[in-house]
Amino acid sequence: MKLNYQKLGTGHPLIILHGLYGSGDNWLTIGKALSGISEIILVDQRNHGASPHSDQMDYKELASDLKELMDSLGIKNASILGHSMGGKAAMWFATENPGRVSRLIVADISPRSYLLDAGPSNHMEEHNEILQALGKVDLVMVKSIGDVDRQLELNIPSKRLRQFLLKNLHKNKDGIYQWKINIPSISRNLENLGNGLDLKSLEGKSFSQFPVLFLKGEKSPYIIEPDIQLIRQLFPQAQIVTIKNAGHWLHAEEPDLFISIVKKFIIN
Repeated sequence: MKLNYQKLGTGHPLIILHGLYGSGDNWLTIGKALSGISEIILVDQRNHGASPHSDQMDYKELASDLKELMDSLGIKNASILGHSMGGKAAMWFATENPGRVSRLIVADISPRSYLLDAGPSNHMEEHNEILQALGKVDLVMVKSIGDVDRQLELNIPSKRLRQFLLKNLHKNKDGIYQWKINIPSISRNLENLGNGLDLKSLEGKSFSQFPVLFLKGEKSPYIIEPDIQLIRQLFPQAQIVTIKNAGHWLHAEEPDLFISIVKKFIIN
């Protein structure tokens, strides 16, 4: 699949993969800040942003899309930064194509599956609720983004989350609002996106061919103590850094610190 992307800066490439409901545009501020040390490639993953929609969506497909993009751009190897869903796609790509990764940066996600989460951190249930709320919005009748926000507020109380989701709206040629993200396909493939790496096929393997950095939000439940052991098994030389006062969207909540840590990791 030919993904939509934009480039910034010059130097050894750093490819940035956004998370679920995101797009390359969400990373523009981070990309600009890092463009002085690398050529930044901001990617829209399939079913997101301006990239094509597809009925198929899992990490094998996302990793294949990344390989196709690198091939089309003539990139032999690159630093890869992925957040959440993008982090899992980056890890999957790195374990399948270690020779094409110069550095791996994973933001607030573990290699494990999140399908069996329970209790207050049931991520899959949260995503189901978000997708159901998005699917209930009557876009034909709305006149403004504020109208959509008021509909979403019935099921999504977090203003910050709603503002993030509303970035996926655009007007078509008839002036009607549409979602950029492919809500039906994401909903059908949500279980695939909750899966982790194929740990059975990776049993006994580890990857030390490239430096690895995991960034964890202090307030985020996405990387918990048992995940550290799994990360160490797969990436024995990985650095794991906690960003204080940040949740899952650590790059948006503490951007200066996030940028500083990533810059230091890339330069050293």
